[in-house]
Amino acid sequence: MISMELPSRPELFDFRGVSMTHFFTDNWENVQNFKARPDDVLIATYPKAGTTWVSYILDLLYFGQTSPERQTSVPIYERVPFLELIVPKFVPGLDQVERLPTSPRLIKTHFPVQFVPKSFWEQNCKIIYVARNAKDNMVSYFHFDSMAMIEPDPGDWNNYFQRFMQGKVVTGSWYDHVNGWWKKKQTSPNVHYMFYEDLVEVAVLQSLFLVGKRITGGVQFDKMKKNNMTNYSTHARMDFKTGSFMRKGRVGDWKNHFTVAQNEEFDEDYKKKMKDPTLQLRTDL
Repeated sequence: MISMELPSRPELFDFRGVSMTHFFTDNWENVQNFKARPDDVLIATYPKAGTTWVSYILDLLYFGQTSPERQTSVPIYERVPFLELIVPKFVPGLDQVERLPTSPRLIKTHFPVQFVPKSFWEQNCKIIYVARNAKDNMVSYFHFDSMAMIEPDPGDWNNYFQRFMQGKVVTGSWYDHVNGWWKKKQTSPNVHYMFYEDLVEVAVLQSLFLVGKRITGGVQFDKMKKNNMTNYSTHARMDFKTGSFMRKGRVGDWKNHFTVAQNEEFDEDYKKKMKDPTLQLRTDL
């Protein structure tokens, strides 16, 4: 693992109606003026909803045969840069994208749909959005925030539970994020909306035309967790003393965290915020 001083934890603030930290907004103007290319592929998710998983699948699909050496020499976070991220002493995500030698360029973002640079829409770029059920997403995000020093201190679980429902976490409300992208999908044929739970079942691989064993064998979560090129073990912004970047990759782990009372409170709140009957996410398989 790279040895480097971890950055101090940032404060959360309201940015254009969305909870953010300066690590995701300091490069705002440059990111908004980003010039997308027609063949760019944007991978968009709420944090901890399968970003790395889908990034790895797509990287294998596009470059697994033509540039196999990348799989063992270039970490996934360099193959698929984080567009809006800017942290002192590190190359900004935007600059990483501009330096990509590949075509198409695979780019990741956690932006809500209204923050996506307009050139992605103007160039009709392919956009892959992944949604994960809110309960598991909350649990995964809580554990991630405990180890990711670019995130605000998560506090204890009970406090985090409330803040997640209120949207007081980086990139804001889960509800607004998944609903906003779902609504955009209805009018934009270039948005492919996927579900994390389908990834776990591997059924979605066929819809991405990944039929060969060379693809499906390598993208199993447990194998990725042990792969130093995908598990972020070479990443200096993580405190691996407090946890792992890739934790369980399962559906239903929320049952090990939610109390009965929390589950009832969450379900009531969920009904109020998830009004679209066409958007259904599974909390069990």
